[in-house]
Amino acid sequence: MFLNILFVVLLIFALSGMTLHKEVEASSFSFVIAIDNSQSMSAVDLSPDRISFAKQVATDFVNALPYESNLGVISFSGNSYVEQSLTKNKQEINYAINNIEVSNVGGTDIFEAISNAVEVFEGEKNKAVILFSDGQINIGSVSEAVDYAKFNQVLVHTIGIGSVEGGETSFGISKLDEDSLKSLAYNTQGDYFNFNNENKLTDPFNEIIQPTRRLAS
Repeated sequence: MFLNILFVVLLIFALSGMTLHKEVEASSFSFVIAIDNSQSMSAVDLSPDRISFAKQVATDFVNALPYESNLGVISFSGNSYVEQSLTKNKQEINYAINNIEVSNVGGTDIFEAISNAVEVFEGEKNKAVILFSDGQINIGSVSEAVDYAKFNQVLVHTIGIGSVEGGETSFGISKLDEDSLKSLAYNTQGDYFNFNNENKLTDPFNEIIQPTRRLAS
């Protein structure tokens, strides 16, 4: 009798078109992770070097994001390259991040990084770039990058990688330029976070992610 009743109940649900839903956590934003891979990111003021440190922090951020967050990855130096288009597959994102190496192309072009991120975001509504850099911008200008981000309604959070005292590279001492990173973040309504060996990036994750709730069948 119990099985007959269960069968009838399930049949009624099927005929009525009822769908069972579960509530899952998702971010209200789509994110593009932009990692500076210019030659200054080879500095060793962070262990083992800046770019390795940035990649570890970036993967920590990815793993902290809610289920089904939309993510993309770009690298940038004197030019910018799409390492991974938007996807909800965190394994693909982490693979793309971990395969970024220091570029042979000279310079750091923030404008091209933002421009490339905008292309990755095509069709997305809420857009945020998480930009990891030592701020050594020597191609283009921060103001151009800010104007382009604002025009395309892209919020930019910047993560300072390195120390103001500087670190050794093959071409000399490279110091963290916080002013340019702060300007890029604050003028696009984002936030700037300094990240070094003593300052573990934990609480800022929550400020960036801004989780929302939605229904998924």
